[in-house]
Amino acid sequence: MPKMNTSSIHGGEDLIEGPVTFITPIYQSAVFPYPGNGEKKFRGRPLKYSREDNPTNLVLEKRLATLEMGEDALVFSSGMAAIAACLFHLLEDGSKLILSRDVYGSTMLLAKSFEKFGVKVELRGPDVEDIIDALHGAARNGDGKLVVFVESMSNPFLRVIDLDLVSSECKESGAILIVDNTFATPLNLQPLNHGANIVVHSLTKYLSGHNDVVGGCVVSDSRSIDGLWYVRTRLGCTLDPHASFLILRGLKTLGARLKVSQENARAIAEFLEGHKFVSKVYYPGLPSHPSYDVAKRLLNGFGSVVTFELKGNGSTAERFLRSLKFIKPSPSLGGCESLASHPASSSHKDLPEEEKVRLGINERLVRLSVGLEDVDDLIEDIDSALAKAHGY
Repeated sequence: MPKMNTSSIHGGEDLIEGPVTFITPIYQSAVFPYPGNGEKKFRGRPLKYSREDNPTNLVLEKRLATLEMGEDALVFSSGMAAIAACLFHLLEDGSKLILSRDVYGSTMLLAKSFEKFGVKVELRGPDVEDIIDALHGAARNGDGKLVVFVESMSNPFLRVIDLDLVSSECKESGAILIVDNTFATPLNLQPLNHGANIVVHSLTKYLSGHNDVVGGCVVSDSRSIDGLWYVRTRLGCTLDPHASFLILRGLKTLGARLKVSQENARAIAEFLEGHKFVSKVYYPGLPSHPSYDVAKRLLNGFGSVVTFELKGNGSTAERFLRSLKFIKPSPSLGGCESLASHPASSSHKDLPEEEKVRLGINERLVRLSVGLEDVDDLIEDIDSALAKAHGY
């Protein structure tokens, strides 16, 4: 089997037949000949309507499945659509969802909305021991179908969960384990190889990598993907083929982009850890991070997101964001451009205040997605903005 960078560039190309360029074309068509094209089948079904399948999407899906070492994949109109489809597919009246509370704020709010359908939603963690304790309790109580949802690297504190331990406990308890692998990427971690059942991604982030497209995906075994295909078809949240084309293009540079951005992130994390205006730095590649030992064991790289807490107050963080020059204030990550966000007013703004306090989301917290600029320019930009934020 080809290695990761080769698969990022060529995975899925064999699905397109005939005299075509080596660039996967955009099949900008809502419909396909049917009947009459029935002899060409994907997943055992004829190609007939782009809400169901599209050749551009199918190439992307095969490429993503290859990268995550899964049997098959589906692409969605956003990462949240991918997560929603998984929950709609798996949860039913009487089910129990154990959700790590250290997840993206919208994921938590979506999960809680399933309570009105008779699903029990239990927030646990972020410590892995607390999640396992919840699993044991659910098993003892004889709860219905069990689903566990975690992030391989959490947002915004970059905690790296011990997937080997969690997946083992899930298997023993009969629980289905869903892992959001957006922050780690399949180049740094492949959760299916560590016992996960389903992997989800926001394709908007690293995998497309240029801040110009929104998408999501699910990777799993063929049987799970087959069931999810029907959910996606009925929800109507299939990815547009032009977006698939952009993501296929972005995937070709994933390895090169991640190499540079991770090197930059580590240098910035080390710089911030010694800065007089910074009280705390969260980066799993630093020995000071609580997940450092797990990250070293599981990850091929530590990612390119650095979260840090400024000295001062909420207005200090606001002044810092306004004072940046090259780094742009924006609530995303994984692109070529460096972005800085304020979790308390963006990704986690709608969480109940008690959850923010429990997680440590305060007004001084800043999340930095490190891009591909020259690292000396980024460090100078951060240093200058920190000084201005503190009145210097």
